[in-house]
Amino acid sequence: MKIGFGYDSHRFAVCASGSSDLALSQKLGGVPIPGCPKLKGHSDADVLIHAVIDALLGATALGDIGSHFPDTDPRWKDADSAMLLGAVMDEIVQAGYSVGNVDVTLICERPKLRPHVDAIRSRLAELLRVPVGSVSVKGKTNEGMDATGEGVGIAVHAVALVESAKG
Repeated sequence: MKIGFGYDSHRFAVCASGSSDLALSQKLGGVPIPGCPKLKGHSDADVLIHAVIDALLGATALGDIGSHFPDTDPRWKDADSAMLLGAVMDEIVQAGYSVGNVDVTLICERPKLRPHVDAIRSRLAELLRVPVGSVSVKGKTNEGMDATGEGVGIAVHAVALVESAKG
């Protein structure tokens, strides 16, 4: 068994008017979250999936998200992070590993995550090829402290356990 830790953060995009862009739903864990302002990023900025990808790659010593999907490569502009996770899962399986479980903590003042946690867990389980009981998703605020606590963006911590498929 191997354990990996992932972290990512993205700030909310701001329109020319100075308000957050609510025109499109931001995806978190591959699930559109109505009313969540868009996050800035080269891909679709799904901060939750990005942290999970880094945890998986860290556990398997296969690099990090930037080495696989650099933000300098136009191929990844506006890319669906679920597709990126699928590619990483293919690589992990090819390297002889399977996912044991993941534990994810989103830190944000908005949106409120509780109404979306079950959908996010289900979608992540599907993408990770594990039962939903192997996926934990928690939302926390930062009680107004630092930029995340001031509502500037979202930060995510993820831990993944991978197991050798060889037994």
